[in-house]
Amino acid sequence: MTKFKDIGVNKELCKAVKEMGFETPTEVQNESIPFLISHDRDLISLAQTGTGKTAAFGLPVIQKIDLNNKYVQAIILCPTRELCIQISKDLISYSKFYKGIKIIPVYGGTSIENQIKSIKKGAHIIVGTPGRTKDLIKRKVLNLNSVDRVILDEADEMLSMGFKEDL
Repeated sequence: MTKFKDIGVNKELCKAVKEMGFETPTEVQNESIPFLISHDRDLISLAQTGTGKTAAFGLPVIQKIDLNNKYVQAIILCPTRELCIQISKDLISYSKFYKGIKIIPVYGGTSIENQIKSIKKGAHIIVGTPGRTKDLIKRKVLNLNSVDRVILDEADEMLSMGFKEDL
């Protein structure tokens, strides 16, 4: 039986995942995590809802963050505010044993000023909807110079919702 440590997940993340009740990786995690940890290349994963896609991209993203670099290193775009909040909560749970990691959700329907303040304090990972993320980039609050990972979660849904230009 494969464990998360067997596919390259570090001890801090393994401890958090185990505390969440997950012992063994799902198929999409088993295929994606080792690739994303060991390669700096694009990957397209297709899997049904509930198969652990967030951990499949989230664990490698967290593991590759340089905590000494206080700039945004990864952006995760998703189509809805609800999904943005859920992904952020999951990433925060996975990174429970990472001291100082900053994961910030950015989405419409709430104060952009609070999101701007959070980003200015330092952020490693931004999880956002396309519209709000684009707005923060236009305002020169969100700087992409240090970003080396971009995840499009539910990219097909974002395209069908009309976010092609934003993406």
